[in-house]
Amino acid sequence: MAIEVRKKDKESTGSLLRRFSRRVQQSGVLLRARRVRFFQKEKTKRQVKASALRRQELRKQRVHLLKLGLIEEGEMIPKDKIKLKKR
Repeated sequence: MAIEVRKKDKESTGSLLRRFSRRVQQSGVLLRARRVRFFQKEKTKRQVKASALRRQELRKQRVHLLKLGLIEEGEMIPKDKIKLKKR
């Protein structure tokens, strides 16, 4: 889809550029380009399940470390304290 804008008599370059930009915005060309550029494949059921289990395990560890007083509320879990089960 080509977008064409012709300069009118006594029209400034800035005005022409604004008209062109507006035409591009209205056509949706930029939206399509962004959609293609930042395309992400959907996760498989297995991947979704695995990431949910990982989050669940991290939540349990966070609560456990909070109760022990090893971390404060809102603090990140240090990498040396993360113990995830290998599957």
